[in-house]
Amino acid sequence: MTNPPNERKIDTVTMKAKGFPMTVKIEISDEQAATLKAKAAASGLTLEAWIKKLASDESSGERPMQTAADIVLSRMRNVPPEVMATMPKDGASQHDHYIYGWPKKEA
Repeated sequence: MTNPPNERKIDTVTMKAKGFPMTVKIEISDEQAATLKAKAAASGLTLEAWIKKLASDESSGERPMQTAADIVLSRMRNVPPEVMATMPKDGASQHDHYIYGWPKKEA
């Protein structure tokens, strides 16, 4: 099986995941491969080393884990006050009413 002329295979990148070696194969276009190689070179790294660094950076825990409540609260801060004023005050206790249209529960 041959690849179309605009596709190129990056054969292998070997990394360790939880102590076990892992090989990743991806198919990308020549243009995408050139872009990745340029980004790696700009960092002074080979493509394989650059990809390993990306994987390492993502898994290093640089971004602290957030609770669902923290995520919701951080996003709600961006809601304009006039929109917040239209939100139902009993939205949590009566969520079935607002989501599904069921009759309101008695308090």
